[in-house]
Amino acid sequence: MYRPFLEYLEKELFERFELQSQPIPPGLERQVSDRGKHQATIESWCYQCPKLRKIRYTYIDGGAASQVFNSVIYPAHCYDIPLLGIDFLSFGKKKIIIVLDFQPLFRDEVYQAKYIEPMGEIRDRYNDLAQNLEMKFYDANQYFSKYLLFAKTDPETVKTRLFEAYKDYLNLYWQMLEQAEPLTEQEDIERIVKAQKDYDQYSADRDPASGLFSSYFGHEWSERFLYEFLFEDAKPLAVSQSKK
Repeated sequence: MYRPFLEYLEKELFERFELQSQPIPPGLERQVSDRGKHQATIESWCYQCPKLRKIRYTYIDGGAASQVFNSVIYPAHCYDIPLLGIDFLSFGKKKIIIVLDFQPLFRDEVYQAKYIEPMGEIRDRYNDLAQNLEMKFYDANQYFSKYLLFAKTDPETVKTRLFEAYKDYLNLYWQMLEQAEPLTEQEDIERIVKAQKDYDQYSADRDPASGLFSSYFGHEWSERFLYEFLFEDAKPLAVSQSKK
């Protein structure tokens, strides 16, 4: 269901940036599960370029039972622009959830005006994909913007409205990145380093997808995938708590 979204992202990335492939830890790049009624395959890709320190995306193909496309793009530490977050999930034709956002690193008014408010005009065109749903695992006021797309939808809307919104959001993100001025003060750069690490820790601690990964590929593999690839700057919860 979401293959066209992955292919469009790849096309955009390779046309706009000089990408270098980044190694994925052994055993995590691709995995096949025969658990349950449907075989599932998970495959991931990772790249970097001067302005984007980590571009990762993952596709789970479980046939009619599950289709998942997830991606996070991390700007280089000398840029303070938001992360780009994509999470499209389908569990059969009746449970389809989409999340698309510029994920802010900071909440102050200047930052919001510079990086979040420009999203408003686009979001207004896709209000049907912004349903103000309750977030069960995350705080909507942390690492999410007020203009995120978050909706329960259907296959036809995915192919039409969502795909158009997706292209518009990506285009704005590339514009934002092109216009971004690199930070030069070490203190400012270290602030970004900390903010991105905090994002990884927050996300790893709460990511509901770990249960999905475990059900298909086992707990041990799921933990490795979460902490060695998806959110590699995070520490497992027991470890992070023991250091406090």
